Amino acid sequence: MTLAPLFDVPVSALRRALDEKEISSVELANLFLDRIDAFNPGLNAFITVDRERTLVEARAADRRIARNEAGPLTGIPLAHKDVFCTEGVLTTCASKMLSNFVSPYDAHVVSLLKRAGAVSLGKTNMDEFAMGSSSETSYYGPVNNPWKIGHVPGGSSGGSAAAVAARLAPIATGTDTGGSVRQPAAFCGITGIKPTYGLISRYGMVAYASSLDQGGAFGASAGDCALLLSAMAGFDMRDSTSLDRPVEDYAAEIGTPASDPARPLAGLTIGVPREFFSVGLGDETHASIEDALAQYRALGASVRDVSLPNTRFAIPAFYVIAMAEASSNLSRFDGVRYGYRATKYADLVDMYCKSRSEGFGAEVQRRILTGTFVLSHGYYDAYYLQAQKLRRLIAEDFRRAFSECDLVAGPAAPMTAWALGAMGDDPVQMYLADIYTTPVNLAGLPGLSHPCGFDAAGLPIGLQLIGNYFSEARLLTAAHRFQQVTNWHLHRPAPIARANA
Repeated sequence: MTLAPLFDVPVSALRRALDEKEISSVELANLFLDRIDAFNPGLNAFITVDRERTLVEARAADRRIARNEAGPLTGIPLAHKDVFCTEGVLTTCASKMLSNFVSPYDAHVVSLLKRAGAVSLGKTNMDEFAMGSSSETSYYGPVNNPWKIGHVPGGSSGGSAAAVAARLAPIATGTDTGGSVRQPAAFCGITGIKPTYGLISRYGMVAYASSLDQGGAFGASAGDCALLLSAMAGFDMRDSTSLDRPVEDYAAEIGTPASDPARPLAGLTIGVPREFFSVGLGDETHASIEDALAQYRALGASVRDVSLPNTRFAIPAFYVIAMAEASSNLSRFDGVRYGYRATKYADLVDMYCKSRSEGFGAEVQRRILTGTFVLSHGYYDAYYLQAQKLRRLIAEDFRRAFSECDLVAGPAAPMTAWALGAMGDDPVQMYLADIYTTPVNLAGLPGLSHPCGFDAAGLPIGLQLIGNYFSEARLLTAAHRFQQVTNWHLHRPAPIARANA
């Protein structure tokens, strides 16, 4: 097998090529590193790339393969969102505040993937401290959507999504606080999954909103995501929210043959919330979602209407809770212990003020100020407490829906990727782009987005599937069956398609 096509094959095919000695891990790593050199200047998907460190990991993987000790990800290149602490490597959260921070330890996710033998290509760009829906708030500049330069890739995990879409990495980690894996997956035409809250350890994942943040996985397909998620999940006693339950082999589960090959999803009931198809949903997105649901029916699934009446409260509830938790979590960045410190200041208080005002970007400052306000005396009951009550109502809506169906389906976003800067003057409008994803985080449920079409401008559209707690295998299996009979996930941005020609 020649090297060139290997950047655009499933992870399972890379596994076979490595095991059959058709390519070495070092050669595979160099292939992707060369692609990063060629395409990243135009995409700005990566913040940090250390070729020598990557090749050291690749050589170690080759030794494991030679000893017949390889696991599913041994020697497979991947990218990490720059919110995961990585020992000896810059962990910036795309912020000036952490632009000089070299982590002294690995996040639990990073440790698990190192143990699995995966080879890190580098750290990907993102919205500053994961605060944004477009990957425009980064101190290192915005990320470009590989489908259309000058458009956003979604956020906050836009760098990871763009890297996978442009095949600068076969798989990548991300985090999802209010849709930050599913929405960029939809905008970039790839698959992304956010698991049940607590399934993936948050240890070493720099916190934005602790009760909402959850690590997630990106891949070109559900099969690739299944392999990555299986390696990322696992109990961690250092994280008080980590769930102590057996780790599932999602790749094996989705590979189980269907009892009825002609109707592999027979017996599956998909609920479609009428609230997801209200005013604000773009016509082209609506049409693509309907076509995808028709395909699910053809695969044997039944589709029925369900109701999530409190969806209309999801955006205000989410942003009150998220900003309140952000104001608390980011209080540690004071210019004293680590991170950015102002160069000129009169006293300690002046140093705090200047370090934080100079180190944080405008969106982060906006969220800290709002969060501090809603937690302040006299406003806590009116805002934060009310938001927590709404959170419970939203979770109850899903509980009732799942008594009638196995999965919930709808759009991942109301529109396709917008132009860079188009919403810069209206942050509330950008917040509303998360209307379909934030309820999932508020309820702590798993959610997945997979490609299902394109708009007239050639920008991808994503279908969101939502499952009950711990139904990751069911989500991945449904998406996998869909992708076995469709080719939306096989489309590539123009530069990638030309390279394959």
